[in-house]
Amino acid sequence: MEKNQNKEEEVEEEQQVVNPWKVEAKEGGKIDYDKLIDQFGCQRIDPSLVDRVRRLTSRPPHVFLRRDVFFAHRDLNEILDAYERGEKFYLYTGRGPSSEALHLGHLIPFMFTKYLQDAFKVPLVIQLTDDEKCMWKNISVEESQRLARENAKDIIACGFDVTKTFIFSDFDYVGGAFYKNMVKVGKCVTYNKVVGIFGFTGEDHIGKVSFPPVQAVPSFPSSFPHLFSGKDNLRCLIPCAIDQDPYFRMTRDVAPRLGYNKPALIESLFFPALQGETGKMSASDPNSAIYVTDSAKDIKSKINKFAFSGGRDTIEKHRELGADLEVDIPYKYLKFFLDDDTELAHIAKEYGAGRMLTGEVKQRLIQVLTEIVERHCRARAAVTDEMVDAFMAVRPLPSMFE
Repeated sequence: MEKNQNKEEEVEEEQQVVNPWKVEAKEGGKIDYDKLIDQFGCQRIDPSLVDRVRRLTSRPPHVFLRRDVFFAHRDLNEILDAYERGEKFYLYTGRGPSSEALHLGHLIPFMFTKYLQDAFKVPLVIQLTDDEKCMWKNISVEESQRLARENAKDIIACGFDVTKTFIFSDFDYVGGAFYKNMVKVGKCVTYNKVVGIFGFTGEDHIGKVSFPPVQAVPSFPSSFPHLFSGKDNLRCLIPCAIDQDPYFRMTRDVAPRLGYNKPALIESLFFPALQGETGKMSASDPNSAIYVTDSAKDIKSKINKFAFSGGRDTIEKHRELGADLEVDIPYKYLKFFLDDDTELAHIAKEYGAGRMLTGEVKQRLIQVLTEIVERHCRARAAVTDEMVDAFMAVRPLPSMFE
């Protein structure tokens, strides 16, 4: 059984709440990731694992990996052991379609998953949990399905290989072998256990209680007979934000009882809101996030108005004390998206010493984010309905391990 499996996941005594539907830091502070690792029972990614990925893939680690954006894991070492023996694996990630457009925080797992697909040359399944969002949000079935398809266009725009990628909507795909695995998982998880993991209450409708197996079973290869027929021992690696961990602790507890390998996970930090690190970007507050639909003018305005600064109140104090990089959002965003390690180190040194001002750092961030968003918009504009249909078609992927 997974460590701390039966602990209440909303850590009331620490006033830090992290679950798939809510992320709140203690008393408006920062998320304590060390406590999360201890609470959830995962492991921190150390430099030796990063170096091993570099060696096995013969390419530089992604910026998210070398800067600890993806900072925790479960059994990543076992995935790499199997890969080194010549055994393949597949990737599984997903998106809950609750908004028309994605913000940069939503893109992070997909940017990293594309790197993993390219680096390891493995297939990928992407789950669109339109059913989940219909149950948790005030969204109709039809609207959830429409948003899933719109979000699929943003996902495809990240550059995934259509010959190695299957995108599916739960409303469209659940049934057959997938549903059989859901029932098997459901029979293995008691009501008390699911309440302990997810914190459901007597006021939650039964649809919520019944949902976790839906997100669990894409980590079992037999859920996709058109892709992995006869490959029931194929391992699965799940890139996701750490708030999704409860689903997969449950899955890892059940998997051996059903004859499957436990899925491995590689988990990311939350991308902070512009106003500071009290949680993650929120789709309900447009001023907390940079959206992929924002114009260059929008990006400039949001960064200049809302990005929380670690600079000092006056230029004199700033020159004397330097910026507080631990709370400075423009610098933290650059850690996510500025690929040049040398330039980032220079900014950290000069800004931290007070020789560089907040306005200069914000200007560099505006340039970096504008380039990313404009590149994404061009890619998304090229995604046709026919391309979406191709990614979502239930068909074999003949080149998926080439």
